[in-house]
Amino acid sequence: MHYKNIAVVAGLSVALSAPVAAHGPDRPLNIVPVDVMLTGAFDPSNPVETEVLEGGFYILFGVGGNILVSSGEDGVLIVDDQFPFMWKKLEKAMRKQGDRQVDFIINTHWHFDHADGNLELGKNKDTWIVSQANSRTMMQQDQVVDLVAVAIEQPAYPAHALPDITYDTTMQFHLNGERIDLLHTGPAHTTGDTAIIFRGRNAVHLGDVYNNAGYPFIDAGNGGSLDGVIAFCEAVLNEIDDDTTVVPGHGPVATTADLQNYVHMLKTVRGELVALIKAGKTLEEIVAAGVTATWDEKMGDPVQFIERSYTSLTKRYLP
Repeated sequence: MHYKNIAVVAGLSVALSAPVAAHGPDRPLNIVPVDVMLTGAFDPSNPVETEVLEGGFYILFGVGGNILVSSGEDGVLIVDDQFPFMWKKLEKAMRKQGDRQVDFIINTHWHFDHADGNLELGKNKDTWIVSQANSRTMMQQDQVVDLVAVAIEQPAYPAHALPDITYDTTMQFHLNGERIDLLHTGPAHTTGDTAIIFRGRNAVHLGDVYNNAGYPFIDAGNGGSLDGVIAFCEAVLNEIDDDTTVVPGHGPVATTADLQNYVHMLKTVRGELVALIKAGKTLEEIVAAGVTATWDEKMGDPVQFIERSYTSLTKRYLP
């Protein structure tokens, strides 16, 4: 799988080249329009690869968030939809599985690398877009997503690309012979995250609340929080079992044990960060303390994760 092809936006992660001293909530933002970022970030020749989990149930890996597809006699439901420029390739991959028309799209959240495909698929009046209510609200407005080294300017979506159906905390589909539960537990990666649990298939897609391609991005500038990511993952773990297939927002398919290890890592780092914050340490001192050293070899550069976690935690633990 070409997981590294999406490294620039893996959970909205970018290489952090800005000096650490420039980080922190008071630093100036280097704002770049999303179309400019996309021009430099992606190779249009990137392939779409398919991983079949079982008949009528598969994942498309391309550019942006992982797309999970459920198809059957009731229609085709997809989770997330990447970018408009990918859809000819994505449709070709779906046709190889016998699927054409997309009947339902569930946006796990509002970030461009998971929902910009709405701009293309929303033109079809027979395709219904679903999201948590806060995500639709965010899509109706111009947004800035602070990735630390750069901030991405994401414009408001036109009416045809907005979710047609929203929910607050839970929702259910009964489609293709199974119950599909949508779950929102509060602010996490964003304020509008959705976990989609396929009860018959025993699988869950967590969007970017669970990133299996590196450290998670926490959109602290738009209400996301490290505490919320932990709480969201723990709520999902309470809904699944040891044999559940776990689909992350980015990276390879995982297991329940992988998700448990991820939560352990997040809780351990949170404990270290809170102690340092309460001790009055600066962000630069916290970065230098190496609180993520145990996981850096596997997860990559931790500075963005630490900075965004620090920003979210100081809102709670500092006056």
